[in-house]
Amino acid sequence: MRHLKAHRKLGRTTEHRISLLRNLATSLINAEKEYIVTTVPKAKELRPYVEKVITLARKAKNLTGDEAKVQEVHLRRQAARFFHAGNSTFKEQQSRFRGKKGESKEPIERTAGVKAVQRLFGELGTRYKDRNGGYTRIIKLGRRQGDNAEMAVIELVDNAREAAAKQQ
Repeated sequence: MRHLKAHRKLGRTTEHRISLLRNLATSLINAEKEYIVTTVPKAKELRPYVEKVITLARKAKNLTGDEAKVQEVHLRRQAARFFHAGNSTFKEQQSRFRGKKGESKEPIERTAGVKAVQRLFGELGTRYKDRNGGYTRIIKLGRRQGDNAEMAVIELVDNAREAAAKQQ
């Protein structure tokens, strides 16, 4: 019996599965066209994962009062769990290990996880501020030729393509 065993294993160990979901979530949030193509089971597992993190961003945009800034920091830290840790590197730090000194500092190079949290709390939090859920959509594409896996597109709703189509 499968009591209290809610999610798909996707043929991976726990650590690998969590890493896969973090990578897919980061790709979806950072994607310019706001969609990714993956298999149907992965898309179905990714949907609640991404919707939880978007709900955190939406809550941050709806905060008011004295403790709003503190709560927003708390929600950002909670959301950062859904992505891989965002490291930043200076070009100066890289050159230090090569023996070069005196190079000027260049801007910080952000990793995808940091960019995802910034985009989430900036653009997506305001877009879904008044929406109570259902931030993603899964569209089935058919089967992949190589291994016959069922493919799907998972996308964020109310994206720029939809807005342009409504105006026409």
